[in-house]
Amino acid sequence: MEYKDLLDGWKRFGTSSEDVCLGTLGVSPDEIHERVIIAPWWEPDVFDNLGNEKTYLSKENSITKVWNIQVDECLISYIKTGIGAPVVTDAVLALAGTKCKKALFVGSVGALDLNLSIGDIVVPMLSICGDGISRYLKGKPLKSNDPFGELSYPDAEMFKVLSDTTREICQEYEVQWHIGKTFSVDTIVAQFPYIDEIMNMGCNVIEMETAAAFRAATLVNLKLAALFSVSDNTLKNKSLLSGREDSEMNYRKEVRKNIFPKIILKTLL
Repeated sequence: MEYKDLLDGWKRFGTSSEDVCLGTLGVSPDEIHERVIIAPWWEPDVFDNLGNEKTYLSKENSITKVWNIQVDECLISYIKTGIGAPVVTDAVLALAGTKCKKALFVGSVGALDLNLSIGDIVVPMLSICGDGISRYLKGKPLKSNDPFGELSYPDAEMFKVLSDTTREICQEYEVQWHIGKTFSVDTIVAQFPYIDEIMNMGCNVIEMETAAAFRAATLVNLKLAALFSVSDNTLKNKSLLSGREDSEMNYRKEVRKNIFPKIILKTLL
């Protein structure tokens, strides 16, 4: 599929890229800036020193929430999409009709490696498709275009800037970080019987959004990379559903609060 196919589909049924932005993000295209942070669940207040002033743009009961953050002379748009590949993908596609040129995805990731600990930082170099929405980004015909197991990638330039920045800041503050090969899954509860199979694909982390998000960003020519915080480690019996200790979760929150903003801003600015 090409972006033109999306545009043609929208146009056929009376929809413009401006309509897609307003209907998906809840704001007009001119309210979104060149640099964007995309987060499934976190809101800006989980970070310390992420800009000088935050302006909330969405309606009070909006599911998708948008802020503009003033960082010195620059404005960065922050979008909380909700969890899962479909809503994140729609947000990325909606950005095609805005001024956005580069975006950073920030969120949680589960570890599938005993060398990774809760609170560590991961920068994924690739993402393996285990989601459903990616088939709608691949093109017709739907019945024969299943992309399960296919690789998608962050923008190469963004990945290099992000990984170099993460290395520098993590060394300075003595925080562990890793390069990730992630599997994007559609389920938390039903993933456990397949952990060995997923690990045999070469994955050391697992999450729900980036295979589709990277594919969507490539489709609309948007530079996108991802920054993860390790929230759990299934191999240590510390999954999202059980086994995690308060001390581990408090450490993770501190790293996210204090280290993530430094990496985010240095990468985007």
